[in-house]
Amino acid sequence: VLVRPIITSICGTDYHVYSWDDWSAARVRPPRIMGHEFVGEVVQVGEDVSELAVGDIVSGESHRVCGKCLQCRTGQGHVCASTRILGVDTDGCYAERLVVSSSGLWRNPPGMPLGMAAIQDPLGNAVHAVLADTIAGQSCAVLGCGPIGVMAVAVARACGATTIIGTDTKPYRLDLARKLGADQTINVLEEDALKVILEVLPGGADVVLEMSGAPSSVQTAFKAARRGGRISLMGLPSRPVELDLAEDLIMKGLTIHCIVGRRLYGTWATMNALLSSGRLDISPVITHEMPWTEYAAAMDLMGEGRCGKVLLHMSQT
Repeated sequence: VLVRPIITSICGTDYHVYSWDDWSAARVRPPRIMGHEFVGEVVQVGEDVSELAVGDIVSGESHRVCGKCLQCRTGQGHVCASTRILGVDTDGCYAERLVVSSSGLWRNPPGMPLGMAAIQDPLGNAVHAVLADTIAGQSCAVLGCGPIGVMAVAVARACGATTIIGTDTKPYRLDLARKLGADQTINVLEEDALKVILEVLPGGADVVLEMSGAPSSVQTAFKAARRGGRISLMGLPSRPVELDLAEDLIMKGLTIHCIVGRRLYGTWATMNALLSSGRLDISPVITHEMPWTEYAAAMDLMGEGRCGKVLLHMSQT
């Protein structure tokens, strides 16, 4: 399918590639077009494509899976070992045109705002993390309130969580977390997150969502979860993390979910239902919109943590 990107969004992964850190240098093979979060218009389809038509407004699933392995054939395609990521392993959406397999596109329902449609890929991460197990009637600590973390706050609130606590190092993002439904926020540079969580939620949180990947935050997650509680791990640590398996995991009887991308395509159906119902409003997470030519300023905002989701309008100059 040939797609004309209308709006793209910047992901933390894009910033890693843009700043060419150690991970990017080891993974990406230039020349490569970046970007994997987008909404666009179908302008041409291949002769074997029947599920999409010219003029359809589509969003993209950034993970390209093989469709043939055991995982793909048994409903676990999100952990396919042959996964290739749009904008990392294949050319991405920061372009005038994008060629994508039809299996990697999702037709958007009529009337969905284009900005919202552009950020469904990261929203899917949040939906997957929050709804990996029961959330209704549960207290929840979200450790790391970057864009996906604050979306997780909104999803938890929409799906019936009780007390929600968010943590981060950036005041801007803590403000966003409160706008999206957090009852309390903690700046971990100023307060002991574990101490505050246990004061607010004696015995610990029913659900802990670790979204940052910071080693200290991962360790806090296991200590902050109540006995018999559950943890969703989505953040990727930059180094191995030491944990007290006996005291903080096994003897507490924790349930642990490791979150990789989105379930294909169950998570997409769930988040579309939540958005269509009106119960989930993540519009505050879109904090900046600008022409694609201002990409450098947009990347600076990401690097400094002074934004939620930044949208780039691909037809504007």
